[in-house]
Parts: sequence; structure tokens; C-alpha cells
Amino acid sequence: MSKSLQAIRGMNDILPEQTPLWRYFEGTVARLLDNYGYKQIRMPIVEFTELFKRSIGEVTDIVEKEMYTFEDRNGDSLTLRPEGTAACVRAVLEHGITGGGQVQKLWYIGPMFRHERPQKGRYRQFHQIGLEVFNLDGPDIDAELIIMTWRLWGELGIRDAVKLELNSLGTSESRGRYREALVEYLLAHHDKLDEDSQRRLKTNPLRVLDTKNADTQAVLVDAPKMADYLDDESRAHFEGLKARLDAVGIPYVLNPKLVRGLDYYSKTVFEWVTDKLGAQGTVCAGGRYDGLVEQMGGKPTPGVGFAMGIERLVLMLETLEQIPQEISRQVDVYLCAFGEEAELAGLALAERVRNELPNLRLQVNAGAGSFKSQFKKADKSGALYALILGDDEMAQQVVGFKPLRGQGEQQSIAWDALAAHLATCVVQG
Repeated sequence: MSKSLQAIRGMNDILPEQTPLWRYFEGTVARLLDNYGYKQIRMPIVEFTELFKRSIGEVTDIVEKEMYTFEDRNGDSLTLRPEGTAACVRAVLEHGITGGGQVQKLWYIGPMFRHERPQKGRYRQFHQIGLEVFNLDGPDIDAELIIMTWRLWGELGIRDAVKLELNSLGTSESRGRYREALVEYLLAHHDKLDEDSQRRLKTNPLRVLDTKNADTQAVLVDAPKMADYLDDESRAHFEGLKARLDAVGIPYVLNPKLVRGLDYYSKTVFEWVTDKLGAQGTVCAGGRYDGLVEQMGGKPTPGVGFAMGIERLVLMLETLEQIPQEISRQVDVYLCAFGEEAELAGLALAERVRNELPNLRLQVNAGAGSFKSQFKKADKSGALYALILGDDEMAQQVVGFKPLRGQGEQQSIAWDALAAHLATCVVQG
């Protein structure tokens, strides 16, 4: 017997009963970003592998272990994008839209791919909304990104369930000095480190700071602190960011072990974390990457951005029961027609109503059926009201109007008055 077809492990279908919540979340974010003056950009999901090696760093976990990389028919090494920043930088460089110091405030949405162990809220194909800003180097734009996310949490009703963690990684020079001091300290305690941290000590020692191993964490208690190695410019930038967050009233926690998993970060790094999703606590993270554009072949260009995981935030809305009641209903009005003449008139009437009420969700019965079967479908659709067209209604040029979810008797509405009546009833309903 042949093996049944199924999705790849960690790459999930998003079914019709799930998509309303996804659309609600994505629409809320899109409106917020529009209101703050950000423009959408769309990049391919496949890029040359070299792009990610140059930007993310060849010794990061993503490049070493997690990327979906393959050769195409031309022998080129291609990779399904594991994150969006590198692709966005490639796009702005290729099209020259940051040249001459042009400020660009961009956002994108779509799937990312990493070959890691699937678990709740963490998948091999996952979806992100990302945001990138180019050619602004002050703490004011860093603060704007955080303020926007704070406002988003409020609109979604999850503000009390998230916490902001902040750190500064300084410039590449100050981070280099700190790295030397950290390596020297960790080498003196090498035998007490877990195996993964011993490996990272040779390749990416800053990542040792965010280890989850308790024994290694105990060693890190007395390790050198990044804050002691910050240059004056980075320290002033960080103080400016904190002052702006204080002015708006956004609470935060300083986390000296917050380093992020990508090589390109500098100065500000931040994460929004929660304890409502178990071990996978980060729902939004980002920071500043002032050297990345130059590293990828462009002119020196300051940059800052963040990404948020849609799966985790949708899961959080479900966990906290912050799902607006109206999104569970996909149909406002269901039209039942009995007989071919009524079906033809119903189609024409439905289009007239849609012309006058373009936001009304009106479903016309398809497949004919008895009175009982059509009403059963109307009820199952979740509609607030049913419209009825039969021989009697056709003769009088009216439509039966029947509430399905509450009190009220069936009444007859003239065809010419139907749109106005629906506008009042659906809004009130």
C-alpha cells in the first residue's frame, strides 16, 4: 500500500477555522504600521546561500545547523530564507533605495524556514512580520519600534502578559574588547561549561551568555559584563533610548545576557518575552545593525529592525482568550432561494445589495435544496440573518427577513429597501 500523502513534519497547514484569527492579527499589525508611516516590501523566499553566510555569520547555529540549503540545476547553492533582514538588505542594495541617505521604513510578512526540532509555537516553516529602518542612527527610531510594539500589545489585549528586556552590545570595537575578556574568563572555567557552550566558546562566545544550562549559568554570575566595556557613543545611545521609553511609560528590564543569535547586531538589542507559552518565551525581538549594509557591499548605512513570530502570537491570543467575538463569524447574511426563478432574482438582488454595502458578508445558497436543508446551511454558516425568496416573495417583490441569532419575528422587506434595512440591522447586530 502506498504511503498516504501528508505535510512535512514541522510545516503545517493553516485550516479555514484558523485563518480568521491569523487575518485579524495580520490586519491589526498592517494598520498599525500604516499609521506609523511604514511601507511594505515583498522579497523572494529563496536566496543565494552566500547572502546568509555573509550576513548572519557562518558560525551561527542557523547557518551551521538549521538552514534548508540545496543546489539548483545550474549548480548554484540556494537557501530557503531563515530570516528576513538579510533579504531586505539585499533588496534595498540591489534597487538602490537607500542611496544618498534616503530614509526607508519598511515591513514584510511571510514564511521563514529553519530545520530544527518542531515544538509548540516553533516550527520548521514559520511566519514572521518583520520591520527594517535604514539611514536613521539615533535612539529615537529604536524607541519608536518598541513603542509601536507596546501599542500593538495593547490593541491585542496581551500587554500584561509580555515583558520588555533590553541590552546594548556596543560597537564592533567595544564588543571585540568584551569578547576577549569574556573568552579569557570562560577559558579559566572551561571544565565547568556544558558541551554546547564549550563549542560556542571557540566560534561564537557571546552566545554562551544565553545558555539555558544551569551549571554554565552559575559560572556566568561572575563573568565580565558588557556594560563595563561600552564605548561612550553606545552608552549615550542606550541612555537616550531608556529616557524615551521612560517618557512614554514603557516598563523594561535590563538583561546583560541578552545578545541575540545573529552576528550582525550592534548597540541596541531587545526582546519581548512571555511566560504564557512555556519554554518558547520570545514573541518579538530585534535591534540595531549599523554595520550590516556595509558588510554586504553597500555604503555605511545605519539600520534597525525587529521580527515577530505569527504562530507564537496567535497561540498567545488563543491561550489568553483574547479573540474578538466578531472574527468567529464569517457570514452576516445568508440568502435562501427556492426555485429557478427565485435563484435568478436572488443573484441579482445579492449583487445590488453588495453594490450598496461592499463590506457586508453576504452568502448566497448554492446547490439548491429544500427549505429545511437551506436553513440548516444558513444556521451552520453563523449568519445573523437569513433572507428568503420563494414564490410568495417573488410575487410581491419582497424578501423574507429572519433573525437567526436572537429575538425577533420574520418580516417582509421590499427589494428596494433591503440594503438600507441590512445596514441598520447588521450594524446593530
